[in-house]
Amino acid sequence: MDKILQVFKIKDLRNKILIVVLLLLVFRLLAVIPIPGIDALKLRDILSSSQLLGFFDIFSGGALSNLSIVMLGVAPYITATIIMQLLTMIFPRLKEMYYEEGSAGRAKFNRISRYITIPLALLQAYGFLNLLAAKGVLPELTLFDLLKNVLIITTGSVLLMWIGELISEKKLGNGISLLIFAGIVSSLPASIQQFVLDYRVGTLRIDFLAAFVVVALLVIAGVVFIQEGERRIPVSYAKRVRGNRMYGGVSSYLPIKVNQAGVIPIIFAVSILLFPQFIAQAAAIVSPGLSLKLTDLVSRLFNDQYLYGAIYFVLVIVFTYFYTAVTFDPKEISKNLQRAGGFIAGIRPGDSTSEFLGKIISRITFSGALFLGIIAILPNITQIVTGIQALSIGGTSLLIVVAVALDSTRQINSQLIMREYEGF
Repeated sequence: MDKILQVFKIKDLRNKILIVVLLLLVFRLLAVIPIPGIDALKLRDILSSSQLLGFFDIFSGGALSNLSIVMLGVAPYITATIIMQLLTMIFPRLKEMYYEEGSAGRAKFNRISRYITIPLALLQAYGFLNLLAAKGVLPELTLFDLLKNVLIITTGSVLLMWIGELISEKKLGNGISLLIFAGIVSSLPASIQQFVLDYRVGTLRIDFLAAFVVVALLVIAGVVFIQEGERRIPVSYAKRVRGNRMYGGVSSYLPIKVNQAGVIPIIFAVSILLFPQFIAQAAAIVSPGLSLKLTDLVSRLFNDQYLYGAIYFVLVIVFTYFYTAVTFDPKEISKNLQRAGGFIAGIRPGDSTSEFLGKIISRITFSGALFLGIIAILPNITQIVTGIQALSIGGTSLLIVVAVALDSTRQINSQLIMREYEGF
């Protein structure tokens, strides 16, 4: 309680929080502004019959189910980011830009990602509109109406990307993650209402509901435990004399988090799972009939709970390792330690330190990846056991909500500590 009061006593921090809340409210407002001519009943049937589109709707904060002007959410930007991260493994220049050119290089890297977002949003908007028109959710669109709606939806995605970056600049959490967080939280009232309705009509037994609450609490506790868990590697610094002063000679530690990647692997995995659907939609440019066949094929494949769960589990583990490799480079850490005169006891500086850190991060990441994968598919297992659709997306949603809340809390605390030092 004291922390909350302290946050709102600091004018600069209070203004940042109010601006972030205002931007999230703007996102929620945009998510309920629909494009014209929707058959809401048919749209609801399509979303309920496709688990992938259900995920997409949750991540867009209900924007897809409203067919709003931001119906694509931040998916095109996330896809563009994945493409750029993968390209760093192919093109050394991009890797050098991201790792070695500092903040200027990363700003340029992110600018290229934003440029890629626009064509991806155009293609995805065109594919979705063709799919929905073919399913009868939208009336037959003239070429002018189709192009107009594609431009509106693309503009909506670019606007959300800009809002996400504005939020990130306030250093209260990752803007894209907070937008997804807001979308998930906004769906909670509807989920609770569905639980109550299922219970009243007898499709949801009280023991299943109690079990779900217990699992949800265990997931929250597990996420907090894993997100906060870290391996501390002792680091010593050699004594150095400069002029009349002596530096170093102290001991510290290098913290390596169990889940170095946060919720990014979950977001990336869902984006990749949506990619076949995106390809099927984009095929409408060549042939609307082919697009419909591919869409039906993808829907049949991913509606298989076992296949979907297996692919989702593997993707989460792969992306946990991938993103950890992107954000934690043992060679770079080893170089920085050596420059600062630091060393790990019993390990030679340089390549030996790099190999040691690589082995440590590999073993720790395995635990974090396995946990994320199990949590991601836990709702699928629950749904298979109970046969209740309402329990199908709780794990991923809880994982993102708790992890993003922890990250934002951590960043707010760091700003409070920084201001305490400034005051001192």
